[in-house]
Amino acid sequence: MHRLALGLIAGLVSLPALAEEVPVTPPAATAEATMTEAERKAFREEVRAYLLENPEVLIEAMDVLQAREEEAALQRDILMVSTHSGEIFNSPNDWVGGNPEGDLTLVEFMDYRCSYCRKAYAEVEELIKADGNIRFVVKEFPILGEASLLSAQFAIAMRQLHGDQAYEAAHDALIALRGEPTPETLARLATDLGHDPKPVLDRMGSPEVMSVIQANHILAEQMEITGTPAFVLKDMVMRGYAPLETMQQFVAEARTE
Repeated sequence: MHRLALGLIAGLVSLPALAEEVPVTPPAATAEATMTEAERKAFREEVRAYLLENPEVLIEAMDVLQAREEEAALQRDILMVSTHSGEIFNSPNDWVGGNPEGDLTLVEFMDYRCSYCRKAYAEVEELIKADGNIRFVVKEFPILGEASLLSAQFAIAMRQLHGDQAYEAAHDALIALRGEPTPETLARLATDLGHDPKPVLDRMGSPEVMSVIQANHILAEQMEITGTPAFVLKDMVMRGYAPLETMQQFVAEARTE
């Protein structure tokens, strides 16, 4: 086989991950530029014939590329968590549940109108209760429209006015709410939770409430989080829903590091 064709195949397998943003020109590509048109045509035909006869080379190259991209993404997440650790794990704007003195902190970016957040809710509760040593932080991250925003505003207003226990009760109620969170619905909910609804509704659109939501959106953008639920555990970022068994594996892995 043409030596340059072999060089190009080797280059396919050894290309660096795209995420590394390192420009590379395989030796075969440089040599091809000096060929005559006839040589270039013959060279390309040899490469094509080799790949058709040995398609596993392309699979190997894609596996190498995928592994490198995954490693680059992991290193990017580690750096982002390290850079923003204070905002992620210790913001005074966030409710803290579970064991406040736990050896691990699990952070969830969530939206009350997200079906996967609702699905994850019971499993996260079970994870935290069964483990007994997880500190749990909730980040209000409304991204699914007006209903999401109203729900988050209500929960934050409840915490700011009435404290953590009131927030937890509101959080649980909003997760279970099946109707639309209209002002009338939220007023009834505040009353059911034992609070005068007017101060809560008045607080919802305040700068104090909106600044919490804005800060969480900025942080999510910095963390490359675009959907819910999303979890941060130690230096790992988990984007999307994961079943209880997977979450337990993440916790076990975090404790062994």
